[in-house]
This record gives sequence, structure tokens and C-alpha cells, in this order.
Amino acid sequence: MTDTLTRADTRADTLLRDFGLADDPLGLGGEPASHRVVVAMSGGVDSTVTATALHRAGYDVVGITLQLYDHGEMIKKKGACCAGQDIYDARRAAEEMGFPHYVLDYENRFREAVMEDFADTYLGGATPIPCVRCNQRVKFADLLHQSQQLGAAAMATGHYIKRVDGPNGAELHRAADPGKDQSYFLFATTQDQLDFLRFPLGHLTKDQTRQLAEAFGLAVADKPDSQDICFVPDGNYAAIVEKLRPGAAEPGDIVHVDGTVLGQHDGVIRYTVGQRRGLGIAAGEPLYVVRLDAPGRRVIVGPREALGVKRIRLHDVNWIGDTPLHQLEGEPVLVKVRSTRPPVPAALSVNDGKVGLVLDAEEEGVAPGQAAVFYSPEDGGSRVLGGGWITGTV
Repeated sequence: MTDTLTRADTRADTLLRDFGLADDPLGLGGEPASHRVVVAMSGGVDSTVTATALHRAGYDVVGITLQLYDHGEMIKKKGACCAGQDIYDARRAAEEMGFPHYVLDYENRFREAVMEDFADTYLGGATPIPCVRCNQRVKFADLLHQSQQLGAAAMATGHYIKRVDGPNGAELHRAADPGKDQSYFLFATTQDQLDFLRFPLGHLTKDQTRQLAEAFGLAVADKPDSQDICFVPDGNYAAIVEKLRPGAAEPGDIVHVDGTVLGQHDGVIRYTVGQRRGLGIAAGEPLYVVRLDAPGRRVIVGPREALGVKRIRLHDVNWIGDTPLHQLEGEPVLVKVRSTRPPVPAALSVNDGKVGLVLDAEEEGVAPGQAAVFYSPEDGGSRVLGGGWITGTV
């Protein structure tokens, strides 16, 4: 048994060195033991490996898991961030590895900052991204502040994104593993937050993370990645909106872009721009949702070519580039308008405090409520320059 444990420790130490997670991987300077690091632990393999790797590197690790919603029937559901089973998994890993772990009840804050916004955004005819709101308003705000109150030198997460020390301070860069890159969901990270945050897995692939989990002997080594929005376990967004806003799903017309009424719908909240399936109407050509008129309770549909847009209006823009945003009228950037799409060329439009984008070529299905995330064209789109929320298109 001792020989087996020794071999496992040797393999873990070897992988930590090979993967650049030995010595002082967070770059805090001095002895790691002199630095307290709070690790946000969701109970998944990524955050558990992050906490374990930093603990083995010698940092004074404190694991914190946020209970974000009334999990109820979710207790037995794996693969949903911060559900009952995941809280248990995080606590068990911390106990086995020997570092402290705390569960903080953030249910009220999460409901107010994320779930209510989710419902209101759908009711307004837009398509929300609750994971961005959670990072922006809870994890990288409230939890980060809590970490500082605990005397931490940094807060680490298991996100796949890179923090790079640049000539003008900390920069945010896309992850080494393009299939796991989470930069789209972290565009709202501010410079002050970035100075305090660390992302130890940003230069690894998912396979390398699982290799570390196996070498550490973690019970979550084979745990599937979360796929759903945590409070929408079955993917039925409309049901959650109706639960939060009873009676809000009012029927209305499905209207062709030429003005022809094609049928009826039972709630604008059941549709999103770019949608083709599930329209419930018969037509001689494939039709897509082109836009949503929430006040008029209308779903406007049209042929695929009607989806193309070149100009995008934005609000609540977060900018973490070196040059002040107001000086960048016409500046070229790369931009992602959906998390699953590659960045495309565009130019910034900055006028009278209003920020927008002019795309080099038309993009389809650009939906209000989604994010437009900016990347630097100089380095092939590696550096994240910020982004904003899409309010409308032309």
C-alpha cells in the first residue's frame, strides 16, 4: 500500500512539474505557504483539481462553495454547478486533501442578481446568459470581496482562460484548449478583479486536468462536465420564467417580415433570434426567428437571409484594453457574438458615450441579450479586450 501511495505521489508531482503547476504557479512571489488563496469550488473536476494542485504547491488554500439556489430535487443530480451533490463532492475533496472548506449561502443574492435578471431578460424579448451574470455579480464580486476579507492574496478558479502579466498589467487571454475556452463568459471581468484573480488551468487541456485528477486520486476524476444552466436542469427555460413571473407568457402573433400573420404563439419567452425548429407554423420555405417584439407580443420570422446584420448596438461595455475606449473610434477588433462561434473582424463604433460594432461581413442570428466579446487582432485573437451586451442590430 505504501509503495502504491508513493508511486501515486511521484506521478502527481511529475505531472505538476510537467504542467507548470509546481513551485509558485500563481506568481505571488516568496514562499507559497505565506500566501492564502481562496479557491472557488463548484464540486466539478476543474475547480477540485485547481484547489488540490495549489494545496500541493504549498499555498494556504481555503475552498469556498456557494450554495446558489434551493436545490430540492437537484440533490441527486450531478453535472449542475453548485447543486447538492456538487457541494458534497467539494467538501469531500477538501477533507481528503486536508485544507479547510466552507459553504456560503448565497441563495437570495443569486436569485436577485441572476435568476430575476434571467426572467426579465426573456420577458423583454432578449436571450440572457446567466453564467456571465453569475460571474459578474456573484462570483467575481461578492465572493471576491469575501476572499479579500479573509486575507487572501488571490482568488483562484477552475475556468479555462489565461491571465498573463503584460507590459501594462494583467491581461486576459483565451485558453490554450480552444474547445474549453471560457473567455466569452468572462468578458465582464474588470481590471481590478483581474489583478486579484488567478486561473491555473488556462494553459492546460481538459485531458491534462483529468490526468491530474486521477493522479491526485480524486473521486471526481471521471465526473462529467456540467451542461445545463444550474437552475434550469431540464433545459426548459420558459418553465422557469413562468415560475418566476406567473402569467407572463402571453399569446400573440407569429408574423412574417412582409407583415403576413402566419399563426399564433403561446409566449415570446419560448423563442430566440435565429431559432428555426419548433415555430409551429407551416410555410413553403424554411423560416427563422428574425426578431422579437415583446411589447407587441409578436414573433417576427423570415428567410435565412433576413437574419444577416452588420451593425450591433451595445450597452454596459467592459473594456480592459490598454488604450482608453473613447479613443478607439473605428479601431479594428475581432468579436464573438455567440459563445460557439469563432471571432470575426469588426470595427468599434464609439460616439457620444455609445458603443457599437460594424462587422466586416454579415453575421446571422445576433440576438439581443447575448454578448459581443472583443479580442485583439494583433495576436490572432488571443487577448480578451472586454465586451458588451447586445441591445439591438441593424
